[in-house]
Amino acid sequence: MQAEAEESDEIAGIIPKPPGTREFTFRAVIAGMVVAAVMGASYPYIVLKLGFGPNVSVVAAFFGYLSLGLIFRNFNRWENNIVQTAGTSAAQTAFMCVILAAFDLLRQNTSLGYTFSPTPFQSFLWLSVASVLGLLLAVPLRRHYVVDEKLKYADGFAAAQTIVVLDGRGPEARYPAALLAVGVVVSGLVFFFQTPWGGHGIPEIIAPTMFGLALAGAGAGLSTGVLSIGSGMIVGLRVTVSMAIGAVLSWVIAPHILVDLGIVPHTLVDGAIAVKRNDVLRWVMWPGTAMIICAGLTSLALKWQTLARTFKDLSTGPENEEEFPLRWVMIGVVVSTVLLVLVQIWIFQLPWWAPVVSVMLSLPLMLVGLRVLGETNWGPISQLTNLMQVAFAALLPASITANLATSGTTGTIATQSEAIMQDYKAGHLIGSKPRYLTYAQLMAAPIGAAAVAWMYPLLRDTYGIGGDGLSSPISVRVANFAQFLTQGESAMGQYATGAAIVFAVLGIAMAVLEGTPWRKYVPSPTAVGIGMVVPGFVVFSMVLGGVVQWLWEKRNKQVATRYSAPLASGLIAGEAIVAVVIPLLIAIGVLSANG
Repeated sequence: MQAEAEESDEIAGIIPKPPGTREFTFRAVIAGMVVAAVMGASYPYIVLKLGFGPNVSVVAAFFGYLSLGLIFRNFNRWENNIVQTAGTSAAQTAFMCVILAAFDLLRQNTSLGYTFSPTPFQSFLWLSVASVLGLLLAVPLRRHYVVDEKLKYADGFAAAQTIVVLDGRGPEARYPAALLAVGVVVSGLVFFFQTPWGGHGIPEIIAPTMFGLALAGAGAGLSTGVLSIGSGMIVGLRVTVSMAIGAVLSWVIAPHILVDLGIVPHTLVDGAIAVKRNDVLRWVMWPGTAMIICAGLTSLALKWQTLARTFKDLSTGPENEEEFPLRWVMIGVVVSTVLLVLVQIWIFQLPWWAPVVSVMLSLPLMLVGLRVLGETNWGPISQLTNLMQVAFAALLPASITANLATSGTTGTIATQSEAIMQDYKAGHLIGSKPRYLTYAQLMAAPIGAAAVAWMYPLLRDTYGIGGDGLSSPISVRVANFAQFLTQGESAMGQYATGAAIVFAVLGIAMAVLEGTPWRKYVPSPTAVGIGMVVPGFVVFSMVLGGVVQWLWEKRNKQVATRYSAPLASGLIAGEAIVAVVIPLLIAIGVLSANG
């Protein structure tokens, strides 16, 4: 991945920061906190309604441009980056509403007799402390992932491109800005007409059986949303093809085998075999997760000298005034860890060792998640939380609360570390000081926690959770998995253990080969693994984006370098912006909640 990043990791229109330019200004901080509150409050509805979280970095950059531009004419791109960083932090914290929804879904199951649900204040404390810990743990890793390895972090790249285009002056910015606008409009309209408010005029998936190759309902086909195409253009052809290999294994080949073996139930629809994607996912997630984790840890182990040098340089070298001080990181990690342990003991009534173990296990999972995100632009938060669920099903097999609490802690730490790394990528490209970006993240995380803690109950009471309400597929999976694990049954289906071992070995072997001259012939193991758990229709659309980018570069690399990034960023931003605006319009009564 590094060679590809070095070839394409540049943004048209970038200029060095002029000496004396101020970025962490009072107006940037105020605008950042306002944007953080707006995004933190609106994002839970998006996640619960749609079942996924759109790119928040680019959305926050647009909100920063609007919030600063409405009042000030002379703001700069570095101030806007402070604003988008704050918005990203708050929204990523708000993403963990999926765990709060999982508690409510379990309470709805009367056969369980489950009654626990955290209060808004308890949710605020829990998510705030876990978010701060996740941010601090990621700070020393910036140099390793962003500077040394030059991982793509496509959302951060798109945010930087967006900020540069919005800050452009003169004719040099005209065409990139026009492409960005075209991408935003097209992506936003396509997404809107896929929703109930747009009348479902555009289907979300076409060719769902891949012309008879896949089973109906398995999750194959092509997404009509162009956000996936934009993401594919940014991450490149090698990664998208690698993801497609995993998607073919999981969503085209595996369902046939699993049905034949009687592992996955099926129905007949118009005489054709049909399955449910979640039933298939419950099996394929094990080999996919095994490959992701083993390949990620192997890659880290092979580069231990670089990682060790990163910490050594930060700890023994002269302190760089642009970096967030490592001594503050150490103090903050210790304090946050102690608080997180105490908060979990108080809220969830856990034995003292359980939250300690959850924090300890969160660190290696966070390291793996950061690498997966950097290569594929997919943060494997769901898979990491599922893995933590399995661990605590063994440690506390009868406690559903412990299962959800510990997985929520891991998810919060992972999602915040991913958010700050995307922001570090954007800052690295445009020349922001990492110290200021860290300040913005730390200030905004509690705002996001407060927004979701008090907004989620309102959404639940207004629209309902599950059934005909906000469906939240992620929460359904987490809740069902917790119930499945804590009822004492095996967590892994028939033959899943063997498949996980095989793919773990393959992941290790492929990670080793990536460090050899054979690298260009070896698929990215992390991308293959993530392709096995992401819906196939999303992955196959990303391949289209990778092909478009590859053909464009073949025809005219200079033009592609200058214009493909703003177009791709627009395709990502449009859907994300509309996804944020819709719940805001619902809140003020412009749109009906039911479409």
